[in-house]
Amino acid sequence: MPQMLSPSKNNSKPPSSRRDTRYVHLSILLLTSMVAVQDQAPAPWFTDIGEAAGFSFSHVSGARGEYWFPEIMGGGVGLLDYDGDGLLDIYCVQSGYLPDAEGNQPDSPPNQLFRNLGIDQETGLPHFEDVTELVGVGDTKYGMGVACGDYDRDGDMDLFVTNVGVNVLYRNEGPDKQGVVRFKDITKNSGTEDVRWATSAAFLDVDGDRDLDLYVVNNLLWHASTETACFNYFSERDYCSPNNYNAASPDALFIKGRTRFQDWTPTSGLDAAFGNGLGVAPADYDQDGKVDIYVANDATPNNLWHNKGRGKYIDKGLLLGCAVNGNGTPEAGMGVQWVDVDQDGDLDLFMTHLRRETNTFYMNRRGRFTDKTNATGMNATSLKYTGFGMGFHDYDLDGHLDLYVVNGAVQAWRQEEIFAEDPYAEPNHLFRGMGGIRFETIANGGETEHTAGTSRGAAFGDLDNDGDVDVVYVDRDGRAKLLLNNATGHWIGFRMLDKRGDEVPGAMIGVTHGGKTIWRLADPAYSYLASNDPRAHFGLGASDEIEAISVRWPSSKIEEFAPLASGAYHVLREGHGLDHK
Repeated sequence: MPQMLSPSKNNSKPPSSRRDTRYVHLSILLLTSMVAVQDQAPAPWFTDIGEAAGFSFSHVSGARGEYWFPEIMGGGVGLLDYDGDGLLDIYCVQSGYLPDAEGNQPDSPPNQLFRNLGIDQETGLPHFEDVTELVGVGDTKYGMGVACGDYDRDGDMDLFVTNVGVNVLYRNEGPDKQGVVRFKDITKNSGTEDVRWATSAAFLDVDGDRDLDLYVVNNLLWHASTETACFNYFSERDYCSPNNYNAASPDALFIKGRTRFQDWTPTSGLDAAFGNGLGVAPADYDQDGKVDIYVANDATPNNLWHNKGRGKYIDKGLLLGCAVNGNGTPEAGMGVQWVDVDQDGDLDLFMTHLRRETNTFYMNRRGRFTDKTNATGMNATSLKYTGFGMGFHDYDLDGHLDLYVVNGAVQAWRQEEIFAEDPYAEPNHLFRGMGGIRFETIANGGETEHTAGTSRGAAFGDLDNDGDVDVVYVDRDGRAKLLLNNATGHWIGFRMLDKRGDEVPGAMIGVTHGGKTIWRLADPAYSYLASNDPRAHFGLGASDEIEAISVRWPSSKIEEFAPLASGAYHVLREGHGLDHK
């Protein structure tokens, strides 16, 4: 600590000169301190490497000044290992141009698939190449989101793309004679054809037969002829609220049969309640061995579809306290995730919302939910922004969950602190976990510099297999970003397989180290318009010693596995552990 300056006992200078000299000394000390602080400034959590890594996707909304509602909501992104080489590839969903009232649609740019080539020896960064045309996944309809999963259980990942209009199911055909993995559009014969405006989707096993079924979230019954003129706070023409349309559309559930999917929606009871759906997250929240489904609706109550068995559902959102906020008000739900924030072994809920609503955290207490947003420390920060894609992960590997949220307005608010040509642009947020359910905001979203955009879909996964979670997100009418995580520390990760050796979504993994157990859900279906790394990832903090590993499989069976080495991804297979006693 700098010593205080005192006047000299033998002064020959007038008081004013002594004061000037003191100010000079103080200035030097302050400048030195500032330089020292800058030298010791923490390294950024993330670095945008998209352009350097060959990841070059630019989103096109097709906005033409008529403010058609779907233009402000896309696009999505998915992470999947489509070629089975152990590296996550990136699939970006393009919007393009909406058909007019007569059904005429201008030519649109395609969706794009970027193959992960691994670490480039010159740059030291993961590198990607566009293989869209080569593998055949360049749909050009007005795209929204994507779900990734091995629905036909042949060992490779398939793609389901949601659109404003007919959705698309791409089946992974595996490598051809030249060794090139190719996809086939099987939509017509799949049983999944639907002409409504779909947003998010998820592969899940509804009936416990170990085949993957498909849940599709629908927003509203939109057509160019249904549009009307709406105006924002500044009396300028802008995008309408979904409530202006009064045309919410039921979601769809497709059950996998022997050769095709069957529309199970009327039989399941899912058409008994519905809203303007945007986000979806499946999970067995009550640990009864049956997968439940949470749907985030825009300006209408959310749905918690409780699985009664045999493909039957009942909405328990209002009954269990997670359909509206703590004040009893429906909010504009976008992104959603099941996650054990308070580390008590059950799954809590988090949702992103509209400006002036805050994002919302619902704490799970024995199957009932309480709005605990104010206790997280994130409410004030999120109040000014509109959140979309989001993901809880331990980004800095300190043993505590952190949260990354991408933001972007749906009406032009002209926020003074944002200097961007895009009137909908907002900065993204990184919240560092402090332990328990408390978080603090990290400047610039964890980057050295952060450029605000109108961010929508966001996907999370370890793209370079170095043990930390990276972020990919799409900016409306902008360049998609790839944020490489710069963390170093102890970690462990798991790939979950069922008895047949197929990747299984919905397993809960508990890792005990340092005398406490951390729980993670292994499921790619969360965030907004996104599909994520299916592996479970754990930061371990200061200790790298694993004491125990527990798995609660989707069947509700619990197994114990021997401790495994940290610093690696491991495969856990159902039936290969010890039964929990």
